[in-house]
Amino acid sequence: MSTHPLPPRPARRPKDVSVHGDRRIDDYFWLRERDNPEVLEHLRAENAHAQAWFGPHEALKQRVYDEALGRLKEDDDEVPYRRNGWWYFKRTLEGQAYARYMRRQGAPDGPEQVILDLNELARDKPFLQVGTVNVSPDGHLMAYALDEAGSLDFTLVVKDLRDGSHLPLRVPDIARGAAWANDNRTLFVLTHDETRRTARVWRHDVHSEGPGTLVYEDRNGLFWVALSKTRDQRFIVIGSDSADTSELRVIPADKPTARTRIVLPRRKGREASLDHGDGRFFLLVNDTGPNFRLVSVPADKPDLSQAQELIAHRDDVLLEDLDVFAQHLVLAERDRGLQKLRVMNRATGESHHVGFDERVYSAHGMQNAEYDTVVYRLAFVSLNTPQTVYDYDMHTRTMHLLKRQPVLGGYEPARYESTQIMAPAPDGAQVPVSLVWRKDRHHGAPQPLLLRGYGAYGIPNDVYFSSALVSLLDRGVVVALGHVRGGTDLGRPWYDHGKLQHKMNSFTDFAACAQALVDTGWTTPQQLIIEGGSAGGLLVGATANLRPDLFCAVVAEVPFVDTLNTMLDDTLPLTVGEYLEWGNPTKKAEYRWIRAYSPYDNLRAMAYPAFYLRTSLHDSQVPYWEAAKFAARLRDLKTDDHPVVMSINLDAGHGGSSGRYDALKERAESLAFMLVQWGLTDPAPLPG
Repeated sequence: MSTHPLPPRPARRPKDVSVHGDRRIDDYFWLRERDNPEVLEHLRAENAHAQAWFGPHEALKQRVYDEALGRLKEDDDEVPYRRNGWWYFKRTLEGQAYARYMRRQGAPDGPEQVILDLNELARDKPFLQVGTVNVSPDGHLMAYALDEAGSLDFTLVVKDLRDGSHLPLRVPDIARGAAWANDNRTLFVLTHDETRRTARVWRHDVHSEGPGTLVYEDRNGLFWVALSKTRDQRFIVIGSDSADTSELRVIPADKPTARTRIVLPRRKGREASLDHGDGRFFLLVNDTGPNFRLVSVPADKPDLSQAQELIAHRDDVLLEDLDVFAQHLVLAERDRGLQKLRVMNRATGESHHVGFDERVYSAHGMQNAEYDTVVYRLAFVSLNTPQTVYDYDMHTRTMHLLKRQPVLGGYEPARYESTQIMAPAPDGAQVPVSLVWRKDRHHGAPQPLLLRGYGAYGIPNDVYFSSALVSLLDRGVVVALGHVRGGTDLGRPWYDHGKLQHKMNSFTDFAACAQALVDTGWTTPQQLIIEGGSAGGLLVGATANLRPDLFCAVVAEVPFVDTLNTMLDDTLPLTVGEYLEWGNPTKKAEYRWIRAYSPYDNLRAMAYPAFYLRTSLHDSQVPYWEAAKFAARLRDLKTDDHPVVMSINLDAGHGGSSGRYDALKERAESLAFMLVQWGLTDPAPLPG
């Protein structure tokens, strides 16, 4: 029998949520009533239960936190990057939870100025998140936006960096992103509609308190509006994108009151992105194949039928991103799962790839704000190598190391090893699994293993370095990433075969990754824990329903587990825009797709692994009630005595705590839960 405290049991208030002749009764629908005092009382009871459950393990939790904090260089500066004659960077100081935004004039070691101190702004606030921080071209004014609740409701203000005063303009409910016109007084901002979809672009005179002028609005609920500025500062770009269709418009940055001009009109199934250089628009577009091609068109007459093709579509290489510079183009490619950076000389058309030494890694561009430069700033990271920042000379093809993120406490990358294996999916697809472990803790026998995944929205589950996970590696745990369908890990078709009617592939892929790790001797079901957040929470929840026998525990953070009820409610934020990702369940056939895997609806009377769920009260992307309802129903149905622990942050949103120390405490709690399930409860790690 379990000796852990009994969890709270909310009242069962049956509500008929049946549609399409499929009878479904939801006992916990009422937990959606955010303003109901009973709901808040229940959520506090969940926190009290979590606190009581962790009571015997406080020493372990504190030890994991202390270890992670001990690896963190608290006093640290980012590598400065140049924009319009200034060098910008962020600084963190010991004991301070938030960063300072800094700049130096003229040179990286020039006189410095604090332009924004989030610690001052966060004083006496339980939460603070910064959205856009955008300095005008002349360097005098800074637009920045803050969210003080975690609901992604940002309010934008403008600060005069010459004297520290604030201008009269104040714009509430903006989304991330703003763009300055070249007159240094006109600011374009992006706002939400009533469903929290980014839908409107406004033009503001920052010296006026007026409401601004509506420049563009997309009323189609499937489309999300984006706002940016080309690197050469010639155009403001307004994109409108659904999950499978794009439309691109521009406004000359020197003529901010001009009407928007369409560069690429909306055509179902055609997606594109845009940059500009020397009178030509450069487009990544999927009109000839799903993995995109690179073309250019005259900016004054952007006719795609007359485009110059620079790189044709390839079946095995996805073009992910494009950076346009005065003399070069840099393309982010994904070649059969391997990330590559391709540099092309604009004058000659010759190209080459940036070389890296490791086999399993991630590499991407960073803040490349200057157009007329031959230096490309990039970041490299692997499962055992912390983020490393380089400047790459595109002309001489030489790499200059700027900084490797320090990991204190004696961390040595050479002590750890990584590899990648392939897991056979039920339909024959080969699913990559990346692994990392500490060499002297791996002796060929099965051992504790953490398998993480995501698998949605075409977002690849790229490898990364986590100093917090070193606490697991040093205790003999293997950490693995499953690159399941639903991401673009192996190209755009990898995404297309993990969405809509093919969504079940994501979950069977993830189960196949776990099974392969067992079959090849890396671990056993009694030693295997799975973890995912948001859509990754859906991944682990659905997989646990499919194969509860394959895992000893599940960690689900802000999990999208009440999928069917959420997608049936078009009054919720995000729902309509995600019909093209999951399906529209008001249509019977598409309802069946979601009904087949929706974790909350597929819970049944059987033995389950242990569960740890984390959520936040102000989450506008995955509402708190998804985890709360799932925990309650799981406890009703499961036939085992494994714990179901739920922790809710009552002051935060989708990303959890905003301060770095509180965020680290949340991570330490989830890692401590895992260690308890593995039986690794000795507070100290194995000696180095």
